[in-house]
Amino acid sequence: MSIDRKVRVGLVGLGNIGNTHIANLTTMDNVDLVGVCDIDKDKADRFAAKHGTKAYYSYHDLLRDAGLEAIIVAVPHYDHVPITIDALERGIHVLCEKPLTVHVNDANKMIDAYETAIAKNPKLLFGIMFQERTYPFYLKLKDIVTHGELGRLTRVTWINTSWFRTQAYYDSGSWRATWAGEGGGILTNQCPHNLDMYQWLFGLPKRITGHAHIGKYHNIEVEDEVTAYFEHEDGMVGHFIVTTAESPGTNRLEIAGENGKLVYEDSKIVFYRNRESMLKFLAESKQGFAHVENWYTEIPVQTNVPVGHKVVTNRFVEAILNGTQDLTAHGIEGINGLILANGIMLSSFTHRTVEVPFDADEYEHILQDLKRNSKFTKATVWDAQINMNESFNV
Repeated sequence: MSIDRKVRVGLVGLGNIGNTHIANLTTMDNVDLVGVCDIDKDKADRFAAKHGTKAYYSYHDLLRDAGLEAIIVAVPHYDHVPITIDALERGIHVLCEKPLTVHVNDANKMIDAYETAIAKNPKLLFGIMFQERTYPFYLKLKDIVTHGELGRLTRVTWINTSWFRTQAYYDSGSWRATWAGEGGGILTNQCPHNLDMYQWLFGLPKRITGHAHIGKYHNIEVEDEVTAYFEHEDGMVGHFIVTTAESPGTNRLEIAGENGKLVYEDSKIVFYRNRESMLKFLAESKQGFAHVENWYTEIPVQTNVPVGHKVVTNRFVEAILNGTQDLTAHGIEGINGLILANGIMLSSFTHRTVEVPFDADEYEHILQDLKRNSKFTKATVWDAQINMNESFNV
């Protein structure tokens, strides 16, 4: 149990996801919301008045004047970097929205800043909002894979085309789906959770081959359809297929191993459990067309548990109060999903398979060229209907 006091928290960024955060923060008994910040003065004033706190229009002022212990960073992706670094240098705990940032080099700057800061203050926390790590089905998959029940893993195939987005969604903000404003498309905005989950379950591959289609179905300058192939050191292969332009969509994860196959789809995990190792069977069986006997087993999952952003935020706040490092996800882990995303795009841009680790400078140079030619100021539909709760794949 935490001691009986509140953590002084500030929120920077009052856009769509900022609404989610402020709704959570204002209902948490262990939080004192001491300031909200947005470059849109009217919005900051409105939120501050509604929630009985102070408005700031510059994150510098928020960090300097609000008496913060912790900050939640919920701004466009590129801005995660300076705000996080400045806060850490001031000894302020940080919970950063996903993705950590846009490219690996910037992620390393954030990690370096944290390592420097914790040398002075070992209890300083740096978390990232990977709320899907709280979802019961993913936790059960993690448990099964970690305990080795599948034996040697041979293949992972994740088809997640349930990220359908209309043109109105992309037009709801001038920064959306632009290289200069957002830094990428589905891999940068919708799929950081999936990429984090992939590396959390299976680790990073040694080689990445990616095919990314730029504005194939939408009037955008970034990718809206991606197919990637991962090769792991131990021989396991991975397939990653995503798009924001498929309705009805699919979210199906298959994990194949020598002892059977897990399938997660439609809020159900099925384990096709082999009676014996299929690798041993294929090597020793005298029958050319025989199959390993397997048993259909539906894995029970306890779903009546708290999940989502508020769980991650509360764990972050409780860790501050208790002086622990018990976070849902640490900020430094955010670089792994970026390695996957940047590697896919680098492979696609250069039409080659890339080795991991790859040259992060090469990808940053490509990104800088794209930013220089970015439209950024595309038309904005201010009355687009955006409900962030509809985005969360619980």
